Amino acid sequence: MNRRHFMMSAAGAAAPLFGSPNDTIRVAVVGLRGQGNSHIRAYQRMPNVEIAALVDIDESILNRRVEEVEKATGKRPAAFVDIRKMLEDKTIDCVSIATPNHHHTLQTIWSLQAGKHVYIEKPCSHNVFESRQIVAAAKKYGKCVQHGVQAHSSPALQEAKKLLEEGIIGDVYMTRGLCFKWRDTIGRAKEEPVPAGVHYDLWLGPAPARPFTRNRFHYNWHWFWDYGNGDIGNQGIHEVDICRWLMGVKLPVKVSAMGGHFLFDDDQETPNVLVATYEFNEGGRRRFMTFEVRHWMTNNEAGIGSPGGNTVGNIFYGSKGYMAIDGYDTYKVYLGRKAEPGPEKKAGGSHHANFLEAVRAGKPEMLNGQIEEGAISCTLMHLANISYRVGRSLTIDPQTGDILGDREAQALMTRKYRAPFVVPEKV
Repeated sequence: MNRRHFMMSAAGAAAPLFGSPNDTIRVAVVGLRGQGNSHIRAYQRMPNVEIAALVDIDESILNRRVEEVEKATGKRPAAFVDIRKMLEDKTIDCVSIATPNHHHTLQTIWSLQAGKHVYIEKPCSHNVFESRQIVAAAKKYGKCVQHGVQAHSSPALQEAKKLLEEGIIGDVYMTRGLCFKWRDTIGRAKEEPVPAGVHYDLWLGPAPARPFTRNRFHYNWHWFWDYGNGDIGNQGIHEVDICRWLMGVKLPVKVSAMGGHFLFDDDQETPNVLVATYEFNEGGRRRFMTFEVRHWMTNNEAGIGSPGGNTVGNIFYGSKGYMAIDGYDTYKVYLGRKAEPGPEKKAGGSHHANFLEAVRAGKPEMLNGQIEEGAISCTLMHLANISYRVGRSLTIDPQTGDILGDREAQALMTRKYRAPFVVPEKV
C-alpha cells in the first residue's frame, strides 16, 4: 500500500445517485446515545431525508430511539443490533456512525464495501494504521466520507482561515489548541454480569475480550486505551484539527507529549493532563503547535470560554497580532501590541447538510470534512498519545507519518485485532 496517500486527493468523483433534490435519501444511524441522537435530530430537520434504520448494541437505547423517530416522523425505522445485518439492505444510501472510537474505521470500511456513503464521527480512527486504511477505502470505493468535524462547515471558521492566509495577523508561527473541561473522577467499577439486552461481544468488536464493568461501557470508555484515545481524541481532536487546518500544515517532523493522571485514584488509563507539542517544517518554513488538556480548575484564555466553566478553542499567533477561536463557530482578531480589536464573526453551519449535498451531487470533493484531511489530524492526535505512552519525543517522516528509529513507538501505530473484527491490510 502506498502510505503517501495521506497527501493525495480522493479518486474520481462518484456518479450522482439521485435524479433531483426531491429524491429521498435513506439514512441509517449507528450508535444512538449522545452524539448519535444528535445525528438523528439533524437528519429529522432535513427535507427528503428518511431515517430508514437504527443500529445499537444496547437494545434499551435502540428501542427508545425507534419509538422517538416513529413519533417524530410517522415512520418506524428498521432496528438492528449488528451493523453487518443492516448493511445487507441495498435500499439504504448513507450510514451515519457515532459508535466508540475503536469501531470507526472498520464500520466505515464495511459500509463502503456495501456501497454506502458514510458520515463518521471524530476521530475517524483508533490508531495510525486505521487512519491510512480509512483513506485507502474511501479512495477505492469513490463514495462520500465526511469526518465529523463540524467546525469545517462553520462560515466563521472558513472566513478565519481565509483571513489567516491573507495575513490578517502577519506571519503565523504558532498555534495552540485548548481543551480545558471539567472531568470528575470515574471512580472504580466492579466486574459484573453484562446487562440484559446488551450485546457485549459486538460492543467489544476489535478490542480484547475483558469482563464487563460500567466504567468500560457508556461514555467512560473514552478513558481506556482499548476503546478510546483520552480527551485529546474525544473533545481535543476538534482543536487539534482546527490548529492544523487553519495554520495550513500537514504532518510534523517532531512530536513530544507529557502529562499524566492527576488528582484522582480511579480506573482511568488515559491522561487527564496532557501537553503535546508539534514542530512542522514545510518548504523550509518552521512552525510550532501545542495542544493542552486540563481536567479541573483552570483559567480562561484569550476570551475563550467563561470563568469557572470550560475553555475549549484555539489561539493563533502571528507577527502582527493573534486570533482566538471559541468553540467551532466564533473567531476574534486582536492586532498590535495593544491587542486592538479586529475582525470577528460568529456563524455556525450544518455539517450533516453539507454531507448530503455532496452525496446528492456524487462529488466527494464538495465535502467540508474530507476524510483525507481528517485522517491527517487524527494521525497527529495518535502520535501525541504514542509519545506520551513511550515517554519520549518522536521523530516523524513528514511525507508518510512514519515514526523513525523507535520500534516501541512504531508498534503502537496499530493494534492486535480480535477476530472477526479485523481492519484489513488490503481494503
